[in-house]
Amino acid sequence: MTTRRQVLAGLGALALPSVARAQGAAHVVVVGGGFGGATAARYLRRLSPEVRITLIDPTRRFFTCPFSNLYLGGLRDWDSLGHGYDGLRAAGIAVLHTTAQDIDTAQRRVTLADGGALDYDRLILSPGIDIRWNALAGYDRAAGEIALHAWKAGPQTQALRAQLLAMEDGGTFVMSITDGAYRCPPGPYERASMVAHYFKTHKPKSKILLLDSKDSFSKQALFRQGWTALYGDMIEWVGQSDDGQVARVDAAAREVETTFGTIHRADVLNVVPPQQAGRIAERAGVTDATGWVPVRGRTFESARVPGVYVVGDATIAAPMPKSGFCANVQAKVAAAAIAVDLAGGSIADPPPAQFLNTCYSLVGQDWGISVAGVYRTEGDAIVEVAGGVSPLDADAAFRRAEADYGAGWYASITADIWGTA
Repeated sequence: MTTRRQVLAGLGALALPSVARAQGAAHVVVVGGGFGGATAARYLRRLSPEVRITLIDPTRRFFTCPFSNLYLGGLRDWDSLGHGYDGLRAAGIAVLHTTAQDIDTAQRRVTLADGGALDYDRLILSPGIDIRWNALAGYDRAAGEIALHAWKAGPQTQALRAQLLAMEDGGTFVMSITDGAYRCPPGPYERASMVAHYFKTHKPKSKILLLDSKDSFSKQALFRQGWTALYGDMIEWVGQSDDGQVARVDAAAREVETTFGTIHRADVLNVVPPQQAGRIAERAGVTDATGWVPVRGRTFESARVPGVYVVGDATIAAPMPKSGFCANVQAKVAAAAIAVDLAGGSIADPPPAQFLNTCYSLVGQDWGISVAGVYRTEGDAIVEVAGGVSPLDADAAFRRAEADYGAGWYASITADIWGTA
């Protein structure tokens, strides 16, 4: 009998054995075609070629949040962020461009927006994030169309770029940053960096104000060193203790009010709002009171509903961050667990899973920084066993190399997932 340890060893070596044995026409449905869902579908296909796999995603091209900040800064064109599903179809995965409306986990059935339904033997959810509308006073759906969040790569990202292009030189870009769990911890600060790159090139009299509900952030010393070196005093960061926490948004007036009562007006207002797991996760009954999904770290099976596996940003997987890299590696572990399960193997007491994350951020065109972490499971908990960030005293050649490494990572991981660079 194939063991899960053998499967995971195969994943690590990228020489993936077939573990199809007794599953016959077992059907696995994957909801979400991003870093987590598409990876899970592709790697399950490699591990279990006899399993039927259906992936559901409403978009015909998936546009990535990673590197979308470079688009805002003028360093990437929009089309370079889009990835289609022909590579998955060529691998024998059925791809349906519709929305999963509801999930009946008792009947193991997914109801689709087009009126159809799919029965499944195992379900993988990778629904990403949704916005917690009204969790921040004044920030409802209507406000979100004016004071854009652009925290899902797509039309809002393009609209935010248009707002930056239309802003007069000498204007102020204001970003409000939540203190709760959100997709991509360093994302707001890379966005500020890329907006500053655009301003320095095209609108050098402009300013950036970051109003943060936290007193510290990912790669803080590295970002602030780069900001000073590249942009002088263009970027001002205000932490929570110094009156940086936004309590209310007036999108129509492009104003925010802090908890201390200070009002700031923006020419372009960007809100990184409170977030939660994609709402289909709630419909499936796998979220808890936080709005996120508790999982068993060894397999990424839901801690609440058996037979449902959840990967990516929707999960509670701390200390692993909500990143595309993490979604990719979590999906591979989930695929291995499902493959062994459907093959008749036991996953009652699997060996510890191990995970790696590296997150590259661009501060300027040739100024890259990174953070890395190594994780393993202890029981169903995930713990960090090693990690670190780029050296603070690195020279220009090192920063340029890290920028190149980030571009290489993006090309490699998108090819791994969608079959496109």
